[in-house]
Amino acid sequence: MQPLAVRRLGLVPYADGLELQRRLVEDRKAGLIPDTLLLLQHPHVVTIGVKKDGRSHILASPERLTALGVEVFETGRGGDVTYHGPGQLVGYPIIDLNPDRRDVHRYVRDLEEVMIRVCASYGIAADRVTGFSGAWVPSTGPGQPAEKIGAIGVRISRWITSHGFAFNVATDISFFNLIVPCGIADRGVTSLTAKTGRTVEMAEVEEHFIAAFAEVFGRTPRETAGSAPVTAIESVS
Repeated sequence: MQPLAVRRLGLVPYADGLELQRRLVEDRKAGLIPDTLLLLQHPHVVTIGVKKDGRSHILASPERLTALGVEVFETGRGGDVTYHGPGQLVGYPIIDLNPDRRDVHRYVRDLEEVMIRVCASYGIAADRVTGFSGAWVPSTGPGQPAEKIGAIGVRISRWITSHGFAFNVATDISFFNLIVPCGIADRGVTSLTAKTGRTVEMAEVEEHFIAAFAEVFGRTPRETAGSAPVTAIESVS
């Protein structure tokens, strides 16, 4: 199997994450690095994808966002508007889909499968929802629609991927009230700690993601330079 370089980066400002991805994509195109998976967290930030209505799905005023310390970035990934913040595990795969995985829909389904398998490792029955990307889990409210635990927004250039997924581990869900998450107004957002009812070690969740990603994509993971220890994230009430 092909190698997968894994870098655990801890808390990274969003702009720095974008620049790192840009450099790694060029290096991957040139064959200078192997397939790479970045695992990290971002400070509070709202990001807008390429969908034209994305900015209109920010509900909070610029003054409110500033007061909360939330940055806003327009980015080149697919999808609508979303939120990133501490307690959310973000994964940026920089992988070459040549020659046998050149299918955007399959790639998105594969990322969903990774998140579904991670949820299963915690006894959570996540699934897909027709018409929407991401990983979804049953709501605790009777008759309520499934809630999103993991979002996906990708960019692919010459079949080299960037951006990726965001999985709510112990995310402060109240920050999603600042936006219409992914442009979906009638469904909620949840987290791993909310569903398990306990504090979850971020490093432990990262291990599950590394294993699931390697299984789904047929890669051999190897920790590489730039890794950093991540401390426990306390449960969000």
